[in-house]
Amino acid sequence: MGRILAFDYGKKRTGLAVTDDLHIIASGLTTVETNSIFAYLQDYLKKETVEVFVVGEPRKLDNSPSESEQFIKPFVAKLSKTFPKIPIVRVDERFTSKMAVRSMVDTGLKKKHRQNKALVDEISATLILQSYLLSR
Repeated sequence: MGRILAFDYGKKRTGLAVTDDLHIIASGLTTVETNSIFAYLQDYLKKETVEVFVVGEPRKLDNSPSESEQFIKPFVAKLSKTFPKIPIVRVDERFTSKMAVRSMVDTGLKKKHRQNKALVDEISATLILQSYLLSR
């Protein structure tokens, strides 16, 4: 049984989260510069088996696609073409960044650490993955 890998895609950075082999726990993995995400994935997939990719789907309050979807669609297409045997699931990612910052506040992280956008992206990916796990 492989892991599930989730993405909080951004133009500069992409947050990644992963499950354990039993798909019980979602954990932050890392944040990667978006321009090197495919090189990172090639290396990661040499070491780990991934069963499903979960990619955040930004939506507005009225449920229409967010403006950032125009950047994510090409990423999803390339992901599908590069790794055709791994299915891709899209998950609504509304409010994940705000929820990530809120969880950082709740855990007592100092303001300096909360301003770390890479950490926010990683936590957002974890929230996307948790949402997917709960919806199954």
